[in-house]
Amino acid sequence: MTGTDGRETDLRDELDATLQTRRELGEEYESALVDSFLEKVDQRIDGAVERRLRRTLAEQRTQVARGTRPGYGADSWAERFGLAVVSLVLAIPLSAIGAHNAGLSGLLISWAGVVGVNVVQAARTRPDLFGRRRRPSEDD
Repeated sequence: MTGTDGRETDLRDELDATLQTRRELGEEYESALVDSFLEKVDQRIDGAVERRLRRTLAEQRTQVARGTRPGYGADSWAERFGLAVVSLVLAIPLSAIGAHNAGLSGLLISWAGVVGVNVVQAARTRPDLFGRRRRPSEDD
């Protein structure tokens, strides 16, 4: 077999062989056998992560070479939404602290900071929103 099924079958075979070896050698070798099997599992996981990372990097390089932006990453919808929610949640205590310590001016400064963070993020992720066009040579 090839692909994931083949690797799962290989791993299952390794586990069967480890269990058979344990039956033959006895409990005194159990720890060493388990460590050996886990090392093989770690190697499989490391290999899978490395392949996935290489694939992701290749896709990113291709997108940069084409001048397109990835559909995920620092400017994904979820991250923008998350920043907006966190900003609003943090705005509540910041507003209270600012209003308590400096009155209306403290409240306005707090909200200016919250709005400023969101405007900077919007300008960074969507340059066309503020009339600035992304040059093809700009990197994220």
